[in-house]
Amino acid sequence: MRLAVEFPNVIYREGPDAVKELAAAIESIGFDQLDMFDHVVMGHPREDRPPMAYPSNMPILEALMTLSYAAAATTTIGLGTEILILPQRQPTLVARQVHTLDILSGGRVRIGLGVGWQESEYEALGVDFTQRGKMMDEAIQFMKAWWRDDSVTFEGDFYSAVDMTMEPRSPQGANIPIWIGGNSEAAIRRVGTVGDGWMASGYAHDSELMNATIQRIKDLAEKNGRDPEKLGFQAQLSPPPRNNDPASRNFYANPEDVAGAAVVAREAGFDWATMNVTGVFVAGARDLGSIIDSLGTLHDRIRQEVGT
Repeated sequence: MRLAVEFPNVIYREGPDAVKELAAAIESIGFDQLDMFDHVVMGHPREDRPPMAYPSNMPILEALMTLSYAAAATTTIGLGTEILILPQRQPTLVARQVHTLDILSGGRVRIGLGVGWQESEYEALGVDFTQRGKMMDEAIQFMKAWWRDDSVTFEGDFYSAVDMTMEPRSPQGANIPIWIGGNSEAAIRRVGTVGDGWMASGYAHDSELMNATIQRIKDLAEKNGRDPEKLGFQAQLSPPPRNNDPASRNFYANPEDVAGAAVVAREAGFDWATMNVTGVFVAGARDLGSIIDSLGTLHDRIRQEVGT
């Protein structure tokens, strides 16, 4: 089983060198993938907005810029997003940014994409929240065209180009992996039809449900003429740290519990698992040194149970 971490933006409080040092430490510990969280802005609570999944004052660094900084501090670890809210962004620009990151990192990019949930964020970015699913589907095809074709001509409902090109080619070219995040029916469909992998959201502990969903994705891939065995499946080892229940907040303080969750995920059919390092911070590791120590302990305990 391969292990990813979702980078804790909160570490910026210790300065730019701390961001660099933590990225290098995550690689040195032996994790396979470093992913960045994505939101551009967060809405303050209002009566006309649904409850927020995260506090509005949660510190967030722009995902792709922070990944480029991490790329310069590392040499082997995979780099990506968990997840980038694609419909909020212009996909030609995202294609260029991701392919540039692939060049500068030596072909280490795996991009995780989703549609998000925060309508007020879409409003702030001038994008129609109600069209996000259709925009997502079209944007993925548009990005693949930029990475694949010498000359791109594309006419969609939202995006278009006529006889254009994007040079130079990146190390992975048209094969930059696109993983899909989310548990909705639309997300499951995208994984099976166009995605290279699935980033499941929460409830990885529900082995029966997760196993059934993985099988649905594989069946859908096969029906669409794709090889289901080439797909990857990533579980979250705990819910994001938005639950005030003490057992949830302290989850990462107990390596046995985290390793046990990884075992359950592997038995359900996942070949990847990810940890939200902000949860490590919430569980008590409040500075750079403590976070690195906790990650080392967690990594080694998980590897004892699920291997590499």
